[in-house]
Amino acid sequence: MMEEVRRILLDGAPVEMVRRGDVLEAPDGRRIAPDDAVHLPPAVPTKIICAHLNYQNRIDELKTEGPPAPNYFFKPPSALTAHKGTVIRPRGCRFLNYEGEVAIVIGRATRNVGVASALDAVAGFTLANDFALHDFRHADRGSMLRVKGADTLAPVGPGLVRGWVPGDQVLRTTVNGTVVQESTLGGMVFSMSYLIADLSRMMTLLPGDMIFSGTPANSRPVEPGDVVTVECDGLGVLENRIAEGEHDILDEAGWMPESSDQALGVALGEQLRE
Repeated sequence: MMEEVRRILLDGAPVEMVRRGDVLEAPDGRRIAPDDAVHLPPAVPTKIICAHLNYQNRIDELKTEGPPAPNYFFKPPSALTAHKGTVIRPRGCRFLNYEGEVAIVIGRATRNVGVASALDAVAGFTLANDFALHDFRHADRGSMLRVKGADTLAPVGPGLVRGWVPGDQVLRTTVNGTVVQESTLGGMVFSMSYLIADLSRMMTLLPGDMIFSGTPANSRPVEPGDVVTVECDGLGVLENRIAEGEHDILDEAGWMPESSDQALGVALGEQLRE
């Protein structure tokens, strides 16, 4: 049986509330409509690990070869934002791309788990949008720290769904109501169980840790004012609005944004140049 739990800021404090029909209910009986709630990320991770190129149609789109085993990158927890939160495109940048995904949330300390039992380590699943700032594609020698790690570039939510089993559900992303990505989860190259088992060979996954399981084809740039949603059967709808940053990126240290061939190629879905 599925159950959805949302973390809500209620009376100034985080509260876990269970969705019961059209209302959210706290353990002490307080209730609120989901549309009236101030959402928080549904878990508090120590790390966010993202699978790179894990949908065959994304691999095909970029005219590259899929990896023989998963590749990953990190997003810092400071990149998190919640359902209805604002995603910031820094001033001076052009290529902020959406990437709709399903996120795995770990429920217990997990090390060296096998593929067959990997889902036993899961607290639940949620939606994610693995935003990428491709203006920094030239930086960080492939780690994608600045591409993926800026504040607000990891919206997750709206809630944590327990008892949901990944299968062939439809994952869909929209921009201003228009469908821009759509695939079944069966389009993944490596299953969610495989990702958990693979990562747990090398590191301890802790409660609340998140694994973003990859995005399908047609990741494209968005503009300030756009409203982006991610939805998947059984997991609800994650919605975020794009806004421009209030300040210029300081040029006293480090790489600055560039409209390079590499940025254009990846942001617009052309051949991957790495």
